[in-house]
Amino acid sequence: MSDLPVAIAGVDGCKGGWIAVRADPGQATTVQIYAAFAALVADLPSNAIVAVDMPIGLPDVTHKGARGPEGLARPLLKQRQSSVFSIPSRSAVHAETAPFTTLDEWYAAHRRASEVARQTSDPPRAISIQAFGIFAKIREIDALLIAEPQLRARICESHPEVAFCRLNGGEPMSLPKKIKGMVHQAGMAERKALLCRCGYDADFLDQSAPRGAAADDFLDAAVMMLVAGRIVRGEARPLPDPPLLDRHGIPITIWS
Repeated sequence: MSDLPVAIAGVDGCKGGWIAVRADPGQATTVQIYAAFAALVADLPSNAIVAVDMPIGLPDVTHKGARGPEGLARPLLKQRQSSVFSIPSRSAVHAETAPFTTLDEWYAAHRRASEVARQTSDPPRAISIQAFGIFAKIREIDALLIAEPQLRARICESHPEVAFCRLNGGEPMSLPKKIKGMVHQAGMAERKALLCRCGYDADFLDQSAPRGAAADDFLDAAVMMLVAGRIVRGEARPLPDPPLLDRHGIPITIWS
């Protein structure tokens, strides 16, 4: 049960859209799937704080540390640093918005977006397939924060492994969540144990993830909610500090 004065939510992208772990004042923690990020935000109180595992804020040009936060987060994560994707420029993220019906179209779009990324990065850098795969969700949040600037103080970027590291006294998780694309149960157990030490009930975490989300999506959303709580309490710290801003005034930083 949340003792905070405002609602908090931790969010991760998933196959079904977005998974949100939510706690309202005096209420038990819940988990729910939303097809659209805007619908998720609309379902929350107007003063709720959201921490989401999705890049927010897109610079016009990227450098060696990608947008900036990525380069600061990786050294903290040591053996877990591969979980931090390099996100390219705004023009690269928005270069290919048409739907894909075949794998050939997907890879062709990736190549075209990578060329835009190379032209807007110094040194020139292409886009990983993993990063390209989340561009649609990045654009979803980006469009919302451009259209509704008042949300920028309430919707905060975080990263699960950075959050776990922060909650673990600055030490990254010793085991991966996945190995070769498959959930690694020992790594999941390590993270569940830390979440329980930070206040979660084991029964809540042991439930099956809602349809449309994977087990690791559920845990990532759960740790995102803890970051949202840290933001409310004034305990969270941004990387970088102070946050950078993109051309729209959207903060570029990872909170944990």
